[in-house]
Amino acid sequence: MINNICFKGRQLPPSKVVCVGRNYAEHIKELNNAVPTEPVVFIKPNSAVSDKLLVPKGEVLHYEGEMAFLVEQGDLVAVGFGLDLTKRQVQNRLKSQGLPWERAKAFDQSALFSEFVPITDGIEILSLELFINGQLRQQGGCNMMLYSPLELLQEIKSFISLVDGDVLMTGTPAGVGEVIAGDVFLGRIRSGERLLVEANWVAAEG
Repeated sequence: MINNICFKGRQLPPSKVVCVGRNYAEHIKELNNAVPTEPVVFIKPNSAVSDKLLVPKGEVLHYEGEMAFLVEQGDLVAVGFGLDLTKRQVQNRLKSQGLPWERAKAFDQSALFSEFVPITDGIEILSLELFINGQLRQQGGCNMMLYSPLELLQEIKSFISLVDGDVLMTGTPAGVGEVIAGDVFLGRIRSGERLLVEANWVAAEG
């Protein structure tokens, strides 16, 4: 089964979701991570893309709200809100052993996206907001990133081929936390003060 994202009414199947970790200083602090000297990059496969927010039984699942960008012809042409879901206990165990994160980051249904909309006013003024049960939990913009979306694009293109429909997730600001079944998520992307796109999800046991 191939999973799709939506852009201008088209259903596009990303071959991969390229994710960036540790790109906001305050998020690095809240997880007690070291500040990277180059972008921290990992990949989620197409099977990670989902429209359902499911909490696996027996797992501690964390949300990470992010700005996500659609790649076409090698450029960032559209933006959407993304949720990068993390099995945090699994990730901490793997990190303590110096092992890769795939079990914690690249599992099925670990990447959720709003519709993608064209970037019309420039990337540098884009920002995100994440509300859970009506409360603002995360907020951040390109001006808070260690590496801008365009810098990330060039770095990633230096060692990974990007094809039309691929998605770039640019990291999460401070405020990550656990997903609880029944929580109502509202993610928004703004261009300056203007609302570009938003999406809702209700967490369920799965």
